[in-house]
Amino acid sequence: MPKTDILKLIFHHDQRLDNLAPSENQEEESPLSMFTNPDPTYSTLYFSGTDLENKKFGINTLRNYSDFIEAVSGGFKSYSYYSKKGVSKSFEQAVESIEVNEALVVSKEVVETDIIHSFTGKMLRDILEKGWIIIFKREAKDGFDLQIFSKKNIYTSFFYPLQSLLPDTFRFFSINGKRLSNEKQYYFETWKLENPPHGFEEVFPESIL
Repeated sequence: MPKTDILKLIFHHDQRLDNLAPSENQEEESPLSMFTNPDPTYSTLYFSGTDLENKKFGINTLRNYSDFIEAVSGGFKSYSYYSKKGVSKSFEQAVESIEVNEALVVSKEVVETDIIHSFTGKMLRDILEKGWIIIFKREAKDGFDLQIFSKKNIYTSFFYPLQSLLPDTFRFFSINGKRLSNEKQYYFETWKLENPPHGFEEVFPESIL
């Protein structure tokens, strides 16, 4: 069993959309509006993988990467994937079609691909406010990781399919991004695997949210 394969799911919920780009009427808002009309928020999920045996880092270094892809794709039923190169119905093909540091827009609606050229803060905010999802293919030391931006909290859409792969596929850690403060913590599996930092929870087949 590949017990030296580590999957990390780093979640960060309730982030303010105004931190991506200020809303047009932000300067006109009164302090009271912060409580009566709270800012819209978004969530991020970051999927990272580690092959400890070979000291390789990147979600695609997992020996069961194909199982990971299949599990994640289950959270995007009835969606299409849009990139600069066009549209794809397959999550795996869509991820393979883009370069590192490029992105996909995931939607049940038609997306004009000419908008997917550069992701400024305002563009990110506008896409998220439409209810669409963004997936970035992030550079890792030995490959790439995947980061998802969404307006809704879609954590459980991926948690349960990934949990169903346990115990034989990898060791799975769910990490509160608010607890992650430096690079040493990010690579905790290389030095503190059996006693991870606070907020770094190992998931087991019997774990309950």
